[in-house]
Amino acid sequence: MHGRHLLIAACLALGGPAAFALEGDAKAAQAKTSMCMGCHGIPGYRTAFPDVYPVPKLGGQHAAYLVRALQAYRDGERSHPTMRAIAASLSEQDMADLAAYYSAAGGETQ
Repeated sequence: MHGRHLLIAACLALGGPAAFALEGDAKAAQAKTSMCMGCHGIPGYRTAFPDVYPVPKLGGQHAAYLVRALQAYRDGERSHPTMRAIAASLSEQDMADLAAYYSAAGGETQ
């Protein structure tokens, strides 16, 4: 096997397509954050559907965690209906961009 093919085979063996992590573009995400801000952009916001609980803070979270959480909503591993619908509408690049934006935001963004 040539170097590139060996790298691809190793990545597939170690983690499947998720091993090919896309590099996020925080600037590109600025046009995509409106769907997040309605809940995550309100300090202390608590959702009322399907249960009452505090909406988690996004700013300062690790990018890999945010991408994995969005993938879990998209794939049905997490069950919040609003988040599942939003995640289903995102491409892998959208997820990477949003994760780059919020991980760089520090404590400034809910």
